[in-house]
Amino acid sequence: MDRAKGAVAVAGNGQSVDFMTPVPEGATLTPVMADSPEGLRIVRHSAAHLMAAAVLTLFPEAKFAIGPAIEDGFYYDMELPRPLVPEDLPIIEAKMREMAGKRLSYDRREVGIEEALAWARQNGQPYKVEILEALRDHGTSRAGDQDADVAELAGEVEVGARTVTLYQTGGFVDLCRGPHAPDTSWLAAFRLTHLAGAYWRGDERRPMLQRIYGTAFLTQQALDDHLARLEEARRRDHRRLGQELELFSIHDEVGSGLVLWHPKGGIVRKLIEDFWRDEHLKNGYDLVYSPHVGRAKLWQTSGHLDFYSDLMYPRMEREGQEYYLKPMNCPFHIMIYQSRVRSYRDLPLRFAEMGTVYRYERAGVLHGLLRVRGFTQDDAHIFCTPEQMDEEITRAVKFSLFFLRTFGFKDYVVYVATRPEGKFVGDLATWDAATEALKRGVERAGQSYEVDPGGGSFYGPKIDIKVKDALGRPWQCTTVQFDFNLPERFGISYVGEDNRPHRPYMIHRALLGSMERFLGVLIEHYGGAFPVWLAPVQARVLPVADRHHAYATSVSDRLRAAGLRVEVDGRNEKIGLKIREAEVQKVPYILVVGDKEITAGTVSVRLRGGQDRGVMPLADLVQSMSAENAPQAA
Repeated sequence: MDRAKGAVAVAGNGQSVDFMTPVPEGATLTPVMADSPEGLRIVRHSAAHLMAAAVLTLFPEAKFAIGPAIEDGFYYDMELPRPLVPEDLPIIEAKMREMAGKRLSYDRREVGIEEALAWARQNGQPYKVEILEALRDHGTSRAGDQDADVAELAGEVEVGARTVTLYQTGGFVDLCRGPHAPDTSWLAAFRLTHLAGAYWRGDERRPMLQRIYGTAFLTQQALDDHLARLEEARRRDHRRLGQELELFSIHDEVGSGLVLWHPKGGIVRKLIEDFWRDEHLKNGYDLVYSPHVGRAKLWQTSGHLDFYSDLMYPRMEREGQEYYLKPMNCPFHIMIYQSRVRSYRDLPLRFAEMGTVYRYERAGVLHGLLRVRGFTQDDAHIFCTPEQMDEEITRAVKFSLFFLRTFGFKDYVVYVATRPEGKFVGDLATWDAATEALKRGVERAGQSYEVDPGGGSFYGPKIDIKVKDALGRPWQCTTVQFDFNLPERFGISYVGEDNRPHRPYMIHRALLGSMERFLGVLIEHYGGAFPVWLAPVQARVLPVADRHHAYATSVSDRLRAAGLRVEVDGRNEKIGLKIREAEVQKVPYILVVGDKEITAGTVSVRLRGGQDRGVMPLADLVQSMSAENAPQAA
């Protein structure tokens, strides 16, 4: 069988199964091809088991938690007798290759929960014991789990089942739902990529486990291509570039997930915020500001204390009043709306704010600028009549796409997320009308979309726009979200043409998502080499010797007078070193001045990336740079 095309598993009754799984009589079987997304997921999950088997051989005391397949790879969390170091990965990988060559099978066995518990206890596997006890006592492996995705990713058990399945590969036995590849010889192209720490169940109060990440593909060429993309992603990592380019930092002394913006990062942020505010004013938005704290009563009315308290910072009490740091801006904007009686003639109202909010994300999910605890949302709330709904949605989508294109994102996917199953607020007719309005808004903006069934929030359907960066990685930025919940909770209304009160529609809208996350994405998209208008330093003037310093300063002054951001490198260093360091700092224009330039009143111009523009009159340089010193929508 051609393994790039052959079936690894089959799907029966909507459930993926492997060749070890009994298939009910009469079930319809559909082949799952190895090169399909589901086929690759099976290969990667099988590789996670092979990795765990290799680790167990090298560390017989290992205690295993979960080992799911994830996008483009897999990982396994485990407790080991010593901390792993990167040099351990090739050793584990070599053991994996040795075991894979033995064509070990993935043997499936169905057992009762008590028998599985006896196995886990006898083999010293406390994390499997905890999962099994939760299943036995609560009917779900996620009982008490603060990270609902953990058990779901692991695919360990069927909710409500009285039996579970064990899979054995060599000497390694795992509690697992499957399915798996027929045997380890199918795992011909894999690589262990890196190590990380992970709290058990994503809870910082639980043990810290060691996590080994890896990836697997069907061919060596596909693996090599993927590893090349990973290397490029590491080169663009915003955390490394943020430090090297002196953009931002995060310190334990300040607090995890709380960002300090350095002068250069502050300039980039200011440029984005200034552009954001100017464009919002041009497009009919009113700028508002709200405090960082609010009384407990506000958050009780909004429902945050009932449904969102786990992500809120603890209560503060002063003079008998309880306050909370705001996790969202919405209630404040509603209070501004409620500050006076509103008429249908006042609508639509569009309140926009760069509002800083605070959410206590678990330590295990914090990640540079992409997942933080204090962040500034580019927030807006639109209050409109039902008749204005279509037009406001179309405006919001077009405005979003204008922003994304201006910042250099040309590839994106638009999703319309519909009503979730189960609990939701509002009546079906209103949900359907809002969902259709979202679809029409996207279409009228000239965009295609995909439907995300059940992906809406309990309080309304939404549009999500995911941009793809220079490496083709998707990032969630823009959201346009209906809200049937807060208008009802706060009882907001407007006086209609019939002189009676009516409930307005409320639309949440964030174009960039948050300044922190968007800048993290932007850094990785450009690899730190921002376009000229966003570069914190647009030009660096390099005098060849000390006697050229005065002229270098005059060049800098001329450029600054034209509104450009310039610095002079007046150090007593060789010009080659200065040029290399300017390149490392990703400065767009590198200007060298010496005797000839002073005599002619010119500068020698190098562009970022090494292109030599030769000698230019200073006036021509100012004109050229000024033309690039404004945002341009693609």
